[in-house]
Amino acid sequence: MVDGAPCAGRCPQYVQGGSDLKALELKGLGKTYATGRVALGGIDLSVEDGDFFALLGPNGAGKSTTIGIITSLVRKSTGTVKVYGIDIDEDFEAAKAQLGVVPQEFNFSMFESVLEIVLNQAGFYGLPRQQALVGSSRMSRRWFMPRNACGRLSSGTIAMSARATSRAA
Repeated sequence: MVDGAPCAGRCPQYVQGGSDLKALELKGLGKTYATGRVALGGIDLSVEDGDFFALLGPNGAGKSTTIGIITSLVRKSTGTVKVYGIDIDEDFEAAKAQLGVVPQEFNFSMFESVLEIVLNQAGFYGLPRQQALVGSSRMSRRWFMPRNACGRLSSGTIAMSARATSRAA
């Protein structure tokens, strides 16, 4: 960590203490599937640091494909993606450390314990399981009773989370 940054000095805004870099910059981003179907036809997008934005459009417009490319779930065919100036093709781990995605649907099993959900989510960001276990144990003591970390999410918790997520969108 450099000055509290998780990406060991590779994150420009932490190293420079703020910068003119775009939070997200897409140039000529395109995706053509093996079948020849074009999912993205070369889009350009620039998001300033601190801005809030949303991708809106009809089904098939490429919203999910765009997010999938930014988060490495989908391979792009053309173009560049930079997160705070970090090209995802050059150093995806550093770029990924800057991303936060709130999915439309929950992407975890409601049958897992809270602790398992936290450990799995940490793994998506490359945090070793043992390190995540230590950190989550420390945080669980701060946020709620330690015994609850091994419990399951209640349907009420899931419903409240869904409601809060839908209001935030």
